[in-house]
Amino acid sequence: MATLTVWKFETPEGAQQAEDALLALQKQELIQVQDAAIVSWEEGKKKPKTHQSNNTTGIGALGGAFWGLLFGLIFFIPIIGVAIGAAAGALAGSLTDVGIDDDFIDTVRSKVTPGTSALFVLTSGAVMDRVHEALQAQGIHGELIQTNLSADEEAKLREAFDENV
Repeated sequence: MATLTVWKFETPEGAQQAEDALLALQKQELIQVQDAAIVSWEEGKKKPKTHQSNNTTGIGALGGAFWGLLFGLIFFIPIIGVAIGAAAGALAGSLTDVGIDDDFIDTVRSKVTPGTSALFVLTSGAVMDRVHEALQAQGIHGELIQTNLSADEEAKLREAFDENV
């Protein structure tokens, strides 16, 4: 079973530091990072910078279509408006089927603001207490917003984006 988590940090650099730490913990087999993406929003900018991790493109990665749609829904839809079209609307609807609903989107949108960053990560096999201890020891503190995906929900998510099915 995979877990999609969003970790919010109080600095634009916090998410990158957390991703680096999680990838190091993966080498210790304390967590399996299947895919990750970062949002970094510098103070004074109108919108955040986003990018998908280059270090997690193996089995389990969701890919750019997923992250692009998710970030579009959370951060850019007010700008894009109805120009996204019916196909994107159908894909957005499929996110609801896997627990990424309006409440999730609104919560992330309200918390990830200028001057902060967020790490979006799909993981499995985490030894959570050891991961938490390791992050705390490195001074990495973030607010965790978590959505658990069942095996069925994970399959629906992959099917919706036609990747790794």
